[in-house]
Amino acid sequence: MSSQRLKLAGLMASVLCVACSAPAPEASKDGTTTRHFGSIAFSPCTLSGAMASQNVEAQCGTLSVAEDPQRPDGRHIDLRIAWLDAGNSGSAMADPVFFLAGGPGQAASEVAQVVNAALGQVRKRRDIFLIDQRGTGGSNPLDCVDADGKAMKLDESAEPTPAFLREFAATCAAGLADKADVRQYTTSRAIDDLDAVRKALGVSQLNLVGGSYGTRVAQQYAARYPQHTRTVVIDGVVPNDLVVGGDFANTFQNAITLQAAQCIQDAACAKRFPVDTRTQLAKVMQTLAAAPVQVTYRDPGTAQPRTDALTHDSVAGLAFAFSYMPQLSALLPVVLDEAANGRYEPLAALSRNASRAMDMQINRGMQWSVICSEDAARYQPPTEPQGDTLIGPHVAEMFFAACGAWPHENVAATPALTSELPVLLLSGEVDPVTPPRYAERVLPGLPNGRHLVARGQGHGTLTAGCMPRLLGQFIDGADAKALDATCLDTLARVPAFTSFNGWEP
Repeated sequence: MSSQRLKLAGLMASVLCVACSAPAPEASKDGTTTRHFGSIAFSPCTLSGAMASQNVEAQCGTLSVAEDPQRPDGRHIDLRIAWLDAGNSGSAMADPVFFLAGGPGQAASEVAQVVNAALGQVRKRRDIFLIDQRGTGGSNPLDCVDADGKAMKLDESAEPTPAFLREFAATCAAGLADKADVRQYTTSRAIDDLDAVRKALGVSQLNLVGGSYGTRVAQQYAARYPQHTRTVVIDGVVPNDLVVGGDFANTFQNAITLQAAQCIQDAACAKRFPVDTRTQLAKVMQTLAAAPVQVTYRDPGTAQPRTDALTHDSVAGLAFAFSYMPQLSALLPVVLDEAANGRYEPLAALSRNASRAMDMQINRGMQWSVICSEDAARYQPPTEPQGDTLIGPHVAEMFFAACGAWPHENVAATPALTSELPVLLLSGEVDPVTPPRYAERVLPGLPNGRHLVARGQGHGTLTAGCMPRLLGQFIDGADAKALDATCLDTLARVPAFTSFNGWEP
């Protein structure tokens, strides 16, 4: 097994996040006026980060909840809540929006900029709340520490076997023992927390907007508390019975195949790249599987010369990460063509950059608490060989490897959502992890639901084209079928770069 496989598994671990280069929250300002919403006290705070193009001003507060609802006198944890108040001089509608982040393991407050852009129309009339799911962000994060209390990071130079990951998980769990009962950091507990926040805010109904893994949270909240749910938007739909991580090989394969087909249909792209993207990627990966290449290149982060081994798995990880966004996957044909001709420097530089961008976006401990409890026991290795897929079953096996050592209790799959609620389901046409067919599996149980597929888009469509306007109209009118979504027809597929100068006009 390649020494890069752990990095590949790490990239796959981030696949259900909402925005993997989102801003991180800064501390609240001192000496400012406290505001109350219901019984929760809020103070001004700035949600920002190195990757953000602008700050988001918000109000931040906390709510204390029992870690284990069955032990109300036991340990309590604080949930971090960011409030983006409505821009209509205090006359907001009575039903706010709760935004539910992805992962599992992503903090909602860390995608404030994306939420603010996507829900700008909604915010004109409604307050928006970003609640860091327990185990993430500012809500008792399950950050791995060793016996001495020092932060732990996976050593990418170590042999990435299942046994290695189990040992790492065991050490992490032991380091968290005095801080958290990691068995309590599941989707079901998160739903308890959401309703506790709703009660504390003093509101009767919510509008739920969930992205990626957050769509699982939204569906399960709506099923448990339909009386407190007004509308639901789920973007990048995760069916309740889906084994998160179990279908990566197929969804990624299908996305790359679709992207390759788009190049074939474009005259300039087809002429420049007579070998399609999927075939070229398979060829490069096969070459590197036989003999990894030492590549000296300029590190895009430091501008300093660097030498790394470029392997089968590092290229697979790059292609997987880039397939999230068509604007990035447009680069694949040209860099793969360079590599096929023995020029590996562009691939190595992009692989390095992708690894850095994905680093530290997901709380690994919280993710293990969810997938080990809710998905691992239901994963069934493929009965037929997946040799014709670009990534095989080993990635899913590594995804669940830590579960042998991570404390958890197996949870049965939640039934598919069946509801009369108005639900808007959104998918990206070339999404490599939550393809449109997933939303189609959920739609039959939603007679007042509607599924919109954003042409040419990848993972996450909330900010695509006119989608923010449609979100505002849907949440105002609570009628998915009445939406005039023809404005989405203007979305165009991103053409492939035919050179490093871009695509042909």
